[in-house]
Amino acid sequence: MARECIHRGHTVRIFALKWAGPLPTDLDVTIIPIKALFNHNKYRKFSEALAIELKRSEIDCVVGFNKMPGLDVYYAADSCYEEKALSQRGWLYRYLSRYKHFSKYESAVFGVGSKTEILSISDVQKPFFVQHYGTPENRFHTLPPGIARDRVAPSNAAAIRRDKRKKLGLEKTDKLILLVGSGFVKKGLKRAILAVRSLPREWRKRVKLIAIGEDNARPFIRLINRLGLEDNVQILGGSGDIPAFLLAGDFLLHPAHDENAGMVLLEAMVAGLPVLATEVCGYGHYVKSAEMGRLIAEPYEQASLNQALLSMLVKNNREHWVQNGQVFAETADIYSLPQRAVSVIEQVMSRN
Repeated sequence: MARECIHRGHTVRIFALKWAGPLPTDLDVTIIPIKALFNHNKYRKFSEALAIELKRSEIDCVVGFNKMPGLDVYYAADSCYEEKALSQRGWLYRYLSRYKHFSKYESAVFGVGSKTEILSISDVQKPFFVQHYGTPENRFHTLPPGIARDRVAPSNAAAIRRDKRKKLGLEKTDKLILLVGSGFVKKGLKRAILAVRSLPREWRKRVKLIAIGEDNARPFIRLINRLGLEDNVQILGGSGDIPAFLLAGDFLLHPAHDENAGMVLLEAMVAGLPVLATEVCGYGHYVKSAEMGRLIAEPYEQASLNQALLSMLVKNNREHWVQNGQVFAETADIYSLPQRAVSVIEQVMSRN
């Protein structure tokens, strides 16, 4: 989105709390380092420091990727905090300073008194925002997905697959299951580990689950050891080699507890990788329409995931998945998010 803005002749400044990986040379990035014991205090201090920085600069439009006061445009990648607080937490939770902070900052974006325009990447969470805040419909701007085209299987996909699987020590008959995404609790890593453990022994000895993402892996490693799955499950940190992993895999397993969109589902599909996910994923409908896997219905039951995983392993037809993935990659509108988002940003700038 930043580069699309620059392409259209705008000047972009990025303010961030931290930056993972090397800083891009073509973008103006300002890091505002904040130290605080609790995340909600860290985010509050960042927001206050950002407000001071913005007063020093001539800014025509403030686009936020985290909920906070003072935004002209908000990119709504996260689910509704108020809904989770009311439906998944006890009443005492609402007396905590953490709740008061996140509820206040969410209201600053979605409340009826706010003028923030909302870039919505999925319609799954919109009813919750409308229910809790009365957000007018005309402030929501639904965007198509915006995956990178380098996720599409290239002409040498078979060679990349062979090379990556060789590096991973996989035999031709082994099945590689991937779980990709930071936040292992939310992404359902425990559910995935239990599903692997449920497989019959003859299948389990052929299956390897690799989880890729940034999170505290210790509780999951303890679970893996307790279940005796040390040879079946591996947890990696973040990786810049996701396209090669997707080409090397046999399934993407994404049994998320909560997922507003699920970009990785689309990235897997255009790589020819079938998907097994929960239906809470905002982009789950693409899995159905492209015939690229299965969705686990709500309310979630572990037995349903276990059975679906075994069924997909038994019935796996890789050529079928690859063919469907090619058709999906060529026909679906899943690349134009940056262009559509920047058009909305320009409309807001013209009013400011």
